Amino acid sequence: MARKTRKRKADHIRISLEKDVQARKTTTCFEDIHLIHKALPEINKQEINLSTEVFNHKFSAPLIVGAITGGTPEATRINAAIAEAVEELGLGMGVGSQRAAIEDKKLEKTFTIARKKAPNAFLIANIGGVQLVNGYSIKEVEKAVAMIEADAIAIHLNPLQEAIQPEGQTNFRGILEKISEIAEKIDKPLIVKETGAGIAAEEAKKLETVGVNGIDVSGAGGTSFAAVEYYRVKGPKNSFQRRLGDVFWDWGIPTAISVVEVSQSVKIPVIASGGVRDGVDMAKALALGANLTSLSQPILQAAVKGARETKNVLSLLIEELRNAMFLVGANSVQELHKVPLVITGKTAEWLRVRGFKPEKYARR
Repeated sequence: MARKTRKRKADHIRISLEKDVQARKTTTCFEDIHLIHKALPEINKQEINLSTEVFNHKFSAPLIVGAITGGTPEATRINAAIAEAVEELGLGMGVGSQRAAIEDKKLEKTFTIARKKAPNAFLIANIGGVQLVNGYSIKEVEKAVAMIEADAIAIHLNPLQEAIQPEGQTNFRGILEKISEIAEKIDKPLIVKETGAGIAAEEAKKLETVGVNGIDVSGAGGTSFAAVEYYRVKGPKNSFQRRLGDVFWDWGIPTAISVVEVSQSVKIPVIASGGVRDGVDMAKALALGANLTSLSQPILQAAVKGARETKNVLSLLIEELRNAMFLVGANSVQELHKVPLVITGKTAEWLRVRGFKPEKYARR
C-alpha cells in the first residue's frame, strides 16, 4: 500500500510539471471581478502594510503556499525549497497528504524537512477526509501534526479526484461526522480544503457548524486533478477512467465564486486558492472576502529549481499585491477587504441566481 501511495505521489509531481493539467474551459472567474482604480490613491506605496493575523499567527503578507507534495523521495527537496523561502519571507505553507508517511515511517523525512527548514513559519499538516471514513482517526491526525510540528491541520476533500483514480476511494458516507469528531478533539486550528473543485455555501455552513476553524475553497480554474488522473491512467483496461478524466476535466465551482459563497456564509477565515496566479488575483480574492490567498502550481515550478527561485516568485507576487493595493488606495489588508469592486458576467449571474447580491460589493 505504501509503495503504491508513494508512486502515485511521484506521478502527481511528474504530470503536474510535464503536462498541461490546467482547466480548459472553466476559468477562476477573476476576470469578472473588477477592482476600481483610484487616480487619487492618497497613500504612499512604500508604506503599505501587507501583514495580517489569521489563526493567531502573524503573516508578513496574506499568502501561503498550498499543499503540494510529500511521501516520495523527490518531494524532500521541493518541500525544503518552499520551506526555506517561506521562512525567510514570513509566510506559511501546507504539505501534501501525509498518508504515505503514516503508512511508511521511512518517508517521514520528506515532510519533516519542512519544519527543519522553517522553524518559525506557519505549517499546515494534511490528511485526506476520505481516509477518516475508511479507518483513520484522531490518532493519525495527531501523528500528522506531530510529524511536522504543525501549526494547523488541513483535512482535504477530493471526491472528484477519487472518482477518476482507478484505485480511488469513493465512500464518503459519514465524512462530516468524522470531521466533527476531529474538530472536537484536536487542539490545533482545523482547516478543511478542497482540491480544485471549490466549496459551496451549503457545505461551508455545515463545516462551520461542526467546529472547523477555516475553509480553503480551492476552486476550479487552475490545476484540474481530473486532468492529472487522466494522464495517470494508461492502457485499455483503464479507458473508462480516462474517459471520466476527460469529461470531468473542468468540473467545479470557479474560485472567485466559491470565495464569495463561502465568505458570505461563514465567519471563520477563508483561504482563496485554485488558479490564483498573480498579485491582482490575490487582491481580488481578498477584496471579495478571503483572509489569505494560496498558490501551488507556480510555486511547484519554481521549487524544483531551488529555494532562491521559490523566494523570487513569492517576492514578486507580494510586490504585485502591493501594487494592486496602491492602485485601489488600500493602505492595509484590512482596508483592501473594504474597497469597492464591480462583479460582472457569469459570476454576477451565478451569484444572483444563488441568492447573493453582487451589487453590494460596488457600493461599500
